This record gives sequence, C-alpha cells and structure tokens, in this order.
Amino acid sequence: MTGFRAVSRMRGFWKSRGLAEKCRPAVSRYWHLLTGGVVWFVVGNGLILVACRWLSETAWPLNLILALGSIGLGFVIHLYLVSRIALRNILRIQTLPEVTCLFAFQAPRSYFLVIFMMLLGFFLRHLPVSKYFIAPIYLAMGSALAFSSSLYFQAFRND
Repeated sequence: MTGFRAVSRMRGFWKSRGLAEKCRPAVSRYWHLLTGGVVWFVVGNGLILVACRWLSETAWPLNLILALGSIGLGFVIHLYLVSRIALRNILRIQTLPEVTCLFAFQAPRSYFLVIFMMLLGFFLRHLPVSKYFIAPIYLAMGSALAFSSSLYFQAFRND
C-alpha cells in the first residue's frame, strides 16, 4: 500500500468513526481564560528564572541594576505590546462558542508568534555572546508575559 493511500484511509477512519471529535480536548470558555493565564505565567516565570540564573553570575551592583532595568522595560513592553495581544485573545475567547478545543486559548496565528519567539530564544542562547547580554532580554520578556497573565486571571475571575 502506498503512503498516500494509507494516509487517505486513515483520514477516512477518523472521520467515519467520529474519533476526531471524541478525542479533541473540548472545554468551556471559562477554562480557556485560565489556561491562557497559566501558560503565560509559567512561560514568563521560566524566562525570569533563567535570566536570574544568568544574572547571578555577574557582579553585585551590576546585576541588580540590570534586573531592575529589565523589569521596568518588561512593564513597558507589557503596557504597549503584550497586554494588547492578551486583551485581543481574551476578547476572542469570550466570543467563542461555549465549548471549543482547549488549544483555542491562543489565536492560530499567535502560535506562529510563539514558534518565532522560541526560535529567537534558541538562537540567542547559542550565540557566542555572554549570557550577561542576553539575560536582560529574557528578563524583560518574561516579566512582560507574567504581568500580562494577570489580565487572563482577571477575566477568568470576572467570567
């Protein structure tokens, strides 16, 4: 059997039995808001922890200055960029049907942004540059994500 026939038969198997619908993790809008907040909070804090580990290797007053400056920059990024994305996602979630796929907490095109950011992070980590220069970027982006996760939690609480 050729690969194409096997794939088309498999698609027919999933469609004819309705397994695609049965296996999809469908949840209510309420849980989309919580999932979005938790994902943004966990990813943001993961970036913050990595950045803090890298900054701990620098001298005492310099690492404090870099950390405070990065958190301040993260708050600005939160206000003018990331919070807008979060609010757009929250409004989109609130207009979804009552029960949808769990992964709809992000817009489909936002997944491309996530992939781009992951690749950018990988690229930055593997540059022949000291982590001392990369840590402020991680700390700023992580704090922006952590700050913006509060918008999801607020919408979750009010829903």
